[in-house]
Amino acid sequence: MSNLTSPTTASGDDATVDTRRAEAFAQAYPVQPIPTTGSIDTSPISMTPSSAADLDAIWQAVEPESRARRNDIHLPMSLAFAERLCDAHPDADRLLVRVATLLHDTGWARVDETRIIPEGFGPDWRSSGIRFEHERQGCLVASEVLPPLGYDQAFLDAVCAIIDGHDTRPVAYSIEDALMRDADRLWRFTHTGVAICAPWFSMTPAQYTDRLEAKVLPELLTEAGARMARAELDRSRALLKTAVLR
Repeated sequence: MSNLTSPTTASGDDATVDTRRAEAFAQAYPVQPIPTTGSIDTSPISMTPSSAADLDAIWQAVEPESRARRNDIHLPMSLAFAERLCDAHPDADRLLVRVATLLHDTGWARVDETRIIPEGFGPDWRSSGIRFEHERQGCLVASEVLPPLGYDQAFLDAVCAIIDGHDTRPVAYSIEDALMRDADRLWRFTHTGVAICAPWFSMTPAQYTDRLEAKVLPELLTEAGARMARAELDRSRALLKTAVLR
């Protein structure tokens, strides 16, 4: 990260990066994927669903937003992965990671649905306007639901700092940011994620699992996330017979 020299730099995809925060994170975690200090559970994610009831009020508040772009599957699965990642990184703020993960994609419900697939999942998906818009809308959702439930402004700001840029910003700013990003990606490696996501990219399951290995697995920021992804990917390929059904 030594090439980051100015306080803020606009990257090529128009996502603005706070280089001081990016530098601080890189210095705090110089080895990536980030090594774990806790346990890593690589069993099927269905074995450890998120069972805690402390976030139920948030789930209820965003029930309408959970019906867009299969968030009713993506968000609960991502939260389950987020909790496993927090077990692997007990130094992280567990509540912040969990709430940010629960809310991160709720903004999809407030954008033009007809633009999501053609713009949000095309070759330039990371820099598409619809991606920036769903991040902004996700922060608005958080600002609407968290204060009435007793979460203070500082916590809301921390949640929004993670949601804003989780797809479009090329770097993470904190361990909590990194864990949410990995949780967001991990569900794709499950057979459920493959079944849902492959059509978004106009791919077969075999093509999509190849894409996961080539493009998404290298993006994971933590050792725990990478090991979970590899285990889920191997199971998905075996179950879906991707070696034969090419």
